[in-house]
Amino acid sequence: MSTQDIGFRQNLELTNVRMHPLVFVLVMFINCLTCILYLCFSSGRYIENHGVIHNIWFNTTTQEKKQYYMTQFVDSYWDNGSLPIWITAQRQGLKAGSLHFPGTAATYRKEIVRVRQVEPRFFDHSNETDWQLNIDKVVGEWFHQQDLDFVSLYFGEPDLVGHKYGPDSPERKEMVKQVDRTVGYIRDKIQQHGLTDKLNIIITADHGMTTVKRGGTVNEIILSKIPGFSFRDIKFHLVDYGPSGMLLPKEGKLETVYQALKGGHPHLHVYKKEEMPARLHYSKHPRLLPIILFADPGYVINGFLPVQFHKGEHGFDNEEMDMKPFFRAVGPDFKKNLVFAPFETVHVYPLMCHLLGMKPEINDGHLDDTKGMLVPKINPEGDGNEMDTQFQVVIGLSAMAGFLVLVFIATISNAWCKRSRAQNSSKLELTAGEERKDMKQTSF
Repeated sequence: MSTQDIGFRQNLELTNVRMHPLVFVLVMFINCLTCILYLCFSSGRYIENHGVIHNIWFNTTTQEKKQYYMTQFVDSYWDNGSLPIWITAQRQGLKAGSLHFPGTAATYRKEIVRVRQVEPRFFDHSNETDWQLNIDKVVGEWFHQQDLDFVSLYFGEPDLVGHKYGPDSPERKEMVKQVDRTVGYIRDKIQQHGLTDKLNIIITADHGMTTVKRGGTVNEIILSKIPGFSFRDIKFHLVDYGPSGMLLPKEGKLETVYQALKGGHPHLHVYKKEEMPARLHYSKHPRLLPIILFADPGYVINGFLPVQFHKGEHGFDNEEMDMKPFFRAVGPDFKKNLVFAPFETVHVYPLMCHLLGMKPEINDGHLDDTKGMLVPKINPEGDGNEMDTQFQVVIGLSAMAGFLVLVFIATISNAWCKRSRAQNSSKLELTAGEERKDMKQTSF
């Protein structure tokens, strides 16, 4: 994840003075309805470990597919071994809430987030008034009145306008200004409710955006036009959803399909799932189909005919700069005016657990990758997790050094005492001898 910013207000900076032992966390997630990266963020697990591998729930036997909104309510798709942070928080005695965040509607091990608001079926993600009402609910009701410890808050823009008009369009720039105003609004509400020195805010996203290449001179990827490939060899497919796709060949057709597609287009990358680059963490889960496709930046994968008309897209190789999301964090636990090195999304989860004083579930992130942005704890009270291992080692070594110094001083002191006694004894004997000699001389 990069430190790339999209113009958020500089006056969001909050004080670093801690006035309360309990510090809350508000996560403001800005961009699009991307289930895949939601769980990387909220559970700290890579895609191949958390299993939510697509925005669409699907069944390869019945050919059934559920679009994003209905996928949210398929509990078995979400609840497959990884717990989102709000469930973990509840299990450890904290109060958590989630508003419109992907996964909010699902049940995890028979448990839901107890304070939640699931987005309506036909919600307008660009309505600024609704954004402000949601902020009023989260800050005024959930944090201020109900005293919640953690809330995840989701906004679907500027993703949707970026898809429709392109990332460099005037419409996208206007939406960024709207997001900017909203960040200012949330900052004002936090101040009004006296939460400035009690609330850590993390503002981030799940991806970037790049312009789709289209037009008469562009060699678009259309699978049906690749020589040797036929959809008659395919049992099930997920294509026509941007720059990536998956294929399930019919029995005995895997090698035929693979050889036909590999090298079939200069901007198409074709892998058997076990051969996917390890850095992408998209190969080990059983839900992943045997053949995985992804395109070069700017290209989308079409099946039979071009049916995708977005001017902006994401889902390309995450090493591409255009795919990098931004990360911004402010609050009493964060250093001010710090530009931090890039890090992966999975590392946000252990950071949030640390801020909440929680024991994290099994995850793929590491606090070491983000703790440099935190203000060192000066006076941790009753929380063994506040003192890190390095500090404990320093204390231990200091104690040992002090003990050795005492032993050294005691040893030197004892030797000095013995030497002094020996010297005093010698002086006494010498004096006594001289006195006896004087006595003999006097009597003569």
